[in-house]
Amino acid sequence: MNSFIRFLNSSIGRKYVMAVTGLSLTLFLLVHMAGNLTLYAGNEAFNEYADLLESNPLLPLAEAGLLVLFVVHILFAVLLTGRNKTSRSDKYQSNLGMGSKTVASTTMWITGPVLLVFLVIHIWDFRISKELIEEYDLAQMVVDRLRHPLGFVIYTASIAMVGLHMWHAFQSAFQTLGVAHPRYRALIQNTGRLITALLVAGFGGIPFYLFFTG
Repeated sequence: MNSFIRFLNSSIGRKYVMAVTGLSLTLFLLVHMAGNLTLYAGNEAFNEYADLLESNPLLPLAEAGLLVLFVVHILFAVLLTGRNKTSRSDKYQSNLGMGSKTVASTTMWITGPVLLVFLVIHIWDFRISKELIEEYDLAQMVVDRLRHPLGFVIYTASIAMVGLHMWHAFQSAFQTLGVAHPRYRALIQNTGRLITALLVAGFGGIPFYLFFTG
């Protein structure tokens, strides 16, 4: 147990935790995006999808697990950032050991907090609000939010931050986990870019569709 705690207190241990939780959250985002795409089929289809989730007895457990992933990922990001400020040698490496910095890698400290703010807004809008409203239509609430200029700007800007964050994070996660052999470098980079493009297009296309189609 003591060795495990020492591992978590080390920079590499914290990076491992961030890598595992980050990849898990990436998988969640892909599943979440697939569900959101039902909005293209209309409010009824989206509400049916939401009702299917709500009726799943495992939903509370899944939400609790998701909350743990977010909290642990954010907590270890804060701890790692604090250590990096005091030790230059512990700075997070990027681009699978290639040593070059990118816009995505150097703005992680910005995109992370911005996404945290968006997460709070998102949970309030589409999870907590329904507990405060007697007659709740989730699909219509999503549509109304994304058709409002402020909601449209907040959502699309946040999706851009997701893309910027993911562009670096996916590759860094595999590097931390030891998958940095030159043989796999191109595959990991291209996979990360493909997933990032899918998330940005999938999530970002919805507000544009709703906002500009009225």
